[in-house]
Amino acid sequence: MSYQDLAGRTAVVTGAASGIGEAVAVLLAARGARVALLARREERLAELAAKIEADGGQALAVAADVTDEASVDAAVTRIHEAYGAVDLVVNSAGVMLPNPVDDGRIDEWRRMLDTNVTGVLRVIRAFTGDLVSVAAEGRTADLVNISSVGAHVAFPHYAVYGATKAAVTYLSESLRTEFGPRDVRVTNIEPGLTESELKSHIDNRDLSGQLDGMFDALGGLASEEVADVVAYVASRPRRVNLRQIVVLPTRQA
Repeated sequence: MSYQDLAGRTAVVTGAASGIGEAVAVLLAARGARVALLARREERLAELAAKIEADGGQALAVAADVTDEASVDAAVTRIHEAYGAVDLVVNSAGVMLPNPVDDGRIDEWRRMLDTNVTGVLRVIRAFTGDLVSVAAEGRTADLVNISSVGAHVAFPHYAVYGATKAAVTYLSESLRTEFGPRDVRVTNIEPGLTESELKSHIDNRDLSGQLDGMFDALGGLASEEVADVVAYVASRPRRVNLRQIVVLPTRQA
């Protein structure tokens, strides 16, 4: 089966303003899907939508904050008015704020939990009805969550970030027991070192330098390489669910 099977699909991609989310949106559109771009940076989304459309794709820029329930609900209304029901949801929005736990940065913990966990749940809640109804009609329906290898590989000072990603990994596994019997596929993707804006979130100079050293030693995946995995997953035959994929640079253990 080719990637061209994405023609006619309607996708929502969160975190679409940069990194993996942006790369996923661009590739899904290139493969024929209509793509709703969700992120907070409205100007950046408008630029991305214009780029996709200039390349012959279809895109809708929808400024939304996954940490705000009303914002997500408003985005759903706009997407339904423009595109109708959604059959492919990619949760890519996330923040990474590593620091020692004994620093006690509760504001950072809340931000990571609300974006990386509750934000994912808000988006799932918003589009579950679409996915279930599409599958009931005999069409392909996908929920793809972008977790991290940090969900099960411990790194010093990344405890809270890793915990949020472990929650996403477990959530994805558990949701398969609820959605799978209704023919909705759930895929959890755990990238390793990947070039994205997440590195720029780090305000701890020592940890930032440490991460740069890992990229120098191991090399990082391009966001487009992770996007390729998402497109592959979504283009499989309807009866095939690639439930869990860990994607790493070759040199990363």
